Amino acid sequence: MIEYRRLEKMDVSVLRPLESGYESWEYYRVTKNESAECTEIVLLQTRRESLYKKHWEITAEDRERYEQVVSEGHSFGAYDGDELVAVTLAEVRRWNRTLWIWEFHVADSHQRQGIGRKLMDILAGEACGLGLRTMLAETQSTNLPAIRFYRAVGFEIEAVDLSYYTNHDAPDGEVAIFMKRMVGT
Repeated sequence: MIEYRRLEKMDVSVLRPLESGYESWEYYRVTKNESAECTEIVLLQTRRESLYKKHWEITAEDRERYEQVVSEGHSFGAYDGDELVAVTLAEVRRWNRTLWIWEFHVADSHQRQGIGRKLMDILAGEACGLGLRTMLAETQSTNLPAIRFYRAVGFEIEAVDLSYYTNHDAPDGEVAIFMKRMVGT
């Protein structure tokens, strides 16, 4: 049976098995057309010729940041016995009443069991209880599995940043996709 608990402290080494990265045959090709009268940003779902694989390492700076975020008390884990099988690290941004989701991972062995959906519902309850109005998650245009998951649990794409990662993200690189789920008034 899965147990959901607020994280009290964070040993970032527990994220390693959860952060395997992602793979996708599809991505959003992001283009921008701009004139004096109109700016249009288009996300077109596109099939790749080869499988895209993304893996990342947790840096010392990440460790420090995650420990600080968890200490704020708005992060949760899902446990199968003593094993952490899913985690979400979140932080309140009071100025715009947003719960910013820094990390969200479900172990491959525990995906498609409703665990991620339950964690998002727990976060939504947390946000409502704090008087917040929205939850925000950032992902990449190359991470269609994440975008599909977030949409399935009530998030919508609300913004893109064409140069969030480098000066040459668009059209075929990793473009930052910001997704939001409204939770309050």
